[in-house]
Amino acid sequence: MTQQQPLGTRFTAASTATDVLDGADLSGTNVIVTGGHVGLGLETTRALSAAGASVTVGARHPDRAAAAVADLRNVDVGQLDLLNPPSIDDFANRYLGSDRPLHVLINNAGIMGGPLVRDQRGYEAQFATNHLGHFQLTTALLPALRAAAGARVVNVSSGGHHLSDIRWDDPHFTTDYDGMVAYGQSKTANVLFAVELDRRWAGDGIRGYALHPGIAYGTSLGPSVTDEELRAMGILDDEGTPIIDPHRELKTPQQAASTSIFAATNPLLADIGGVYLKDNDVAPLDRASLTTGFGTEPIVMSGVAPHAVDPESARRLWDLSEQLLSA
Repeated sequence: MTQQQPLGTRFTAASTATDVLDGADLSGTNVIVTGGHVGLGLETTRALSAAGASVTVGARHPDRAAAAVADLRNVDVGQLDLLNPPSIDDFANRYLGSDRPLHVLINNAGIMGGPLVRDQRGYEAQFATNHLGHFQLTTALLPALRAAAGARVVNVSSGGHHLSDIRWDDPHFTTDYDGMVAYGQSKTANVLFAVELDRRWAGDGIRGYALHPGIAYGTSLGPSVTDEELRAMGILDDEGTPIIDPHRELKTPQQAASTSIFAATNPLLADIGGVYLKDNDVAPLDRASLTTGFGTEPIVMSGVAPHAVDPESARRLWDLSEQLLSA
């Protein structure tokens, strides 16, 4: 937790993905972006491609994804369903079979809120998709990450991690399900995963990061959230128009994708890992809570909750994740 010290970068909450990559040449850099064909993922893919990176997009529906990225250079698409363990293994094995090193893995795809859904294993779908699927994918790709001789794993989390720590006794909500609490748990898991990954793999030249991108309306992440709730949270105005105010978290998709790009590429992070980022910088600790008032008042999230960067919890979650995947 002592690493959560802002660096004082030249970028701000208003910086875009293009701003962060200004002048960068990513030729020869191989990147995987899960969900890299829609919303923030598409903006991430677009910016990396424009800077010369070769990007592989993982998508449940590859035909749709291919159409979305058809105008981008050096982008290919592979079938990937994060709720389906065989699909994850197939995607990873196809990449490993290409003998390409993997310089950057951006675990971007995710779902938010809604009624209780379980996968075929009985696992709650947000935890299974947002965390377990990415955990399985990342560990399967370890040989390619090692082969890069300097790689980064970037987990797109959210300030929503303030909504919940890991429910250690009931992570799959056999009781008391709440869609946003489940989302918060999955986003805490994203941060803890980055903390423990960095501890375990930094010696192999693989660093882990998690981040809050900001709030970008229209990304299809949370279709269950109503316009009334979005107005109450200050995301839409009375006419239903998105409010853009980056310093209050409210960003364009291009601005919201910038911190993913910063985590994936910026040299200021060369010797720093296992940290949570926000607005293109390391975020400070923030003990505020979002456990009350979701959908009734504006959201303010200045940094990372201590429970999300606790090293003991990070180790515990890694062990739990391995157990759940082997069950």
